[in-house]
Amino acid sequence: MTILVTGATGNIGRRVVEGLVGAGQRVRAMVRDPLRARRVLPEGVEVVHGDFDRPGSWPEALAGADRVYLFPLVYRPEPGEPGFVEQAAAAGVRRFVVHSAAAAGFAPSDDPSALGRHLEEERAAHRGIELMVEATGREWTHVRPGLLAANALGWAERIRTGRAVREPYGSSGYPLVHEADVAEVAVAALLTDAHLGAAYTITGPAKVTQLEQVAAIEAAIGAPVGFEEPPPAQARAEMLADGYPPDEADWLVELLADAVDGPGVLPPTGTYQEITGRPPRSFARWARDHAAAFLPAAA
Repeated sequence: MTILVTGATGNIGRRVVEGLVGAGQRVRAMVRDPLRARRVLPEGVEVVHGDFDRPGSWPEALAGADRVYLFPLVYRPEPGEPGFVEQAAAAGVRRFVVHSAAAAGFAPSDDPSALGRHLEEERAAHRGIELMVEATGREWTHVRPGLLAANALGWAERIRTGRAVREPYGSSGYPLVHEADVAEVAVAALLTDAHLGAAYTITGPAKVTQLEQVAAIEAAIGAPVGFEEPPPAQARAEMLADGYPPDEADWLVELLADAVDGPGVLPPTGTYQEITGRPPRSFARWARDHAAAFLPAAA
């Protein structure tokens, strides 16, 4: 059995590949940059060039594949033109595990908050891909991660260069999910029949505030980082100075403001523990796993 992994060199896709290889599976990675993929993926993975924007690259990637881990598509076929999902089914793929997003399970107009509006805006695209897969009549599972802990990598350059993290609303936070948890669920869905027809929203174990995130990074790297909390108006002005469009700056400030008292429309789920029997990885664990990203480069 050959399992095709798209998005194989990303934060989650790479862990899916590693999990499948560890389980003794034959893995094919569809990537845009095969040379880079061969450097970062485990030995024994078959690497093929493939691009959702180049249908001519699909047949080689799909030949003989039985199951597919489908990372979000950037390709949108013209009306009447078969897309990657349809061609995969026609090529003999029997099972799809879709890397979707929590937005796909969000009911329209549920919440007026910044996160609620974002989920509503994203829902149609992610749910559309899920529906494409379901329409093939093949086996499917949808994995819907919430907000990823990896978003904290946006602070890495500041921390590496000795600057404090600077954000409004230090007590704001969401139940950030470790990418390894998402990958484990995807691997389980690829390898067993227990998850057929399921759609899983995966989150971290609890809300973790920005202050707590910085403290976890400090503990992981063994050095002080610091946290500066500008007033919201000042934070917005700094975002504009950094090149953010006004609407995006407004939304980012509001997103943090909405999560001061709780995670709002995306509370923690117990899905990961229900599937694996283990509690989700904490943000502190994520910080330890990624400590190198926050350390100054060696002289």
